[in-house]
Amino acid sequence: MFCPQCGKADQLADAYCRQCGFLLPDLTKPVKRESPPEEHLKANIVLSVLTIIASFTMAALLYAILGFRSDTHPLIYATAGILIAMGGWHIQTLIRTLKVKQQFKRRTPPAESALPTTQPAVQSVPTPRLLNTADFTDTVPASVTENTTKHLAEKTYKSS
Repeated sequence: MFCPQCGKADQLADAYCRQCGFLLPDLTKPVKRESPPEEHLKANIVLSVLTIIASFTMAALLYAILGFRSDTHPLIYATAGILIAMGGWHIQTLIRTLKVKQQFKRRTPPAESALPTTQPAVQSVPTPRLLNTADFTDTVPASVTENTTKHLAEKTYKSS
């Protein structure tokens, strides 16, 4: 294997180049497939529900066990309040995730048979209406120096 950075030969795959230190990937291994957005939405829904349940349960337990006593530290109330706020935040996250999931369901393309076959999807327009015909009378030569350097060989220059 050759290093794509410095070109050194005889390198091992899935290692670093012995000359420049560039990471050499192993191209024989399969690339991890990317999961579709729907799978991410499912994971977000599950994690949001678990977080909602856990945060409200912990807040309720804090209030039930340690709350409303004479020796309860104010941080207990602050912690319970943060847990309630975190649960509320995840409720709105869950609602938004469900709305996005509905949008994905609406965006799924209809079956091929449901498409009307009488009208084409894109209307074609003849090209002359969109573009002017090409005019090659005013072209520039390929090289500006093309006609200027060929006479250099004819002249002889004397060095001093």
